Parts: sequence; C-alpha cells; structure tokens
Amino acid sequence: MTHHCNHETDHDQYLCVSKVPIFNHLSTNEMEKIVRLASNKVFQKGEILFRDGDPLEYLYIVHTGQVKMYQLFESGKEQLLRVLNPGEFMGELALFTEKYIDSYAEAMKPTNICAIHRKDIQQLMQAYPSIAMKIVEKLSSRLEETEELVSQLSVKDVETRTASYLVKLAEKENSLQIKLPISKKDLASFLGTTQETISRRLSTFQANDWIEQKGHRNITIRNLEALTEIANDT
Repeated sequence: MTHHCNHETDHDQYLCVSKVPIFNHLSTNEMEKIVRLASNKVFQKGEILFRDGDPLEYLYIVHTGQVKMYQLFESGKEQLLRVLNPGEFMGELALFTEKYIDSYAEAMKPTNICAIHRKDIQQLMQAYPSIAMKIVEKLSSRLEETEELVSQLSVKDVETRTASYLVKLAEKENSLQIKLPISKKDLASFLGTTQETISRRLSTFQANDWIEQKGHRNITIRNLEALTEIANDT
C-alpha cells in the first residue's frame, strides 16, 4: 500500500506538497526537498488510514479524494470530527509530542495520501520556521472548531445545530445555494444525532419555507433570517 517516491511518483508528490498551505509558500527547490521525504499511500473507499490506539508518527496530506475523522464510543456511536479534502492535512499533533491516536480516519472515496514522518517534519520546521508558524495557525483554528463543536453538542438542541450548520455553510460558500459537503448520515454523526432526525429537521425547515431541498444534498436557503434566529437561540 505504501510506495516510496520514485521518478513516476515524484511529480504527484510535488503536486501533493504544493497544494498544502503549510508548504506552498516555500520555493520550488525547498518543496522538492520535502517531496523526497514523502511516501505515497493509496486507500480505497471505506479503508481505514489509522485507528484509535495507533502510534501517531506521520503528518498525512490528502492529495486526492476525501477523508473523514471520527471518534467511536463504546456504544458504537460515531462522532464525526471533520472531513478533509485535497490540500488538507491531519496528524499534526505528531509534530509536537509522541502520543497515540484517539480517533479514526477513513477514506470516503478512493484517496491518495502523502505521508511525512514526524522526525522529517521536525527537521523541516527547524530549517523553515514559517512551516511551524503555519502549522500552529492551523492548530489554533482547529482548536476553535473543536471547542465550538463541543459547546454546540452540549448546549444546543438538534434544530439549533442544524440551522447553525446551514447558516455557516452559506457564509462559507457566500451563497444561498448550498451543497452539503457530506452525506446526511455523516452530517448526523457530526451534529450528534441520527440521520432520521436530520431529515425530519430539514423537512420542517422546508415546510416552513425556510429552505428548499433539491435531491440529496442541494439546498436553497429561502429565509436566512429565520435560520439565523434559530441558530442563535441558546
């Protein structure tokens, strides 16, 4: 499954590394050094990249495909943490501490990953402090996202969480025509509820003429004010 860089994969690895904000500010020459340190891993849909309890040794960069990170509870309940798209990375805590992974990562479609070992990344951070700064920036924003998710799950009801998710998606896409980036099953896992409950909430929003659903994932927001009011209802 792991292919170390050779001439055939060098170009792919370069594309992989150059997509990532923590590296793409470097010169071509500097990025080529990073490419030589990366190994290529290919995963099929549903395949696990790493699991709870594995040692955390690599920074994983998504080159193509999509990966979901989640935690599994003893009850079997899955809590989705985030979805990573091309150019995004995970495993950044490996860079600062030797620890074990406390979550799962699963390919949501055929996925190509480039992985760089913690020792190599640590040397790169010493050589190019800007890499360390970019990683710390990303860590900070992820910490914010996690704190927000925890507060939503502990305080707000499902209706509020669903409305809040739609409002944020509209802000992110800067459009009232939005497309759910994940399935309703995964959305339910992210919002800490069931797929049926999400479907019911969206149907209620549609009955109130706040949204219009088209197909499985396309949604037109017809009353952003009403959704924002619910989203802010604590």
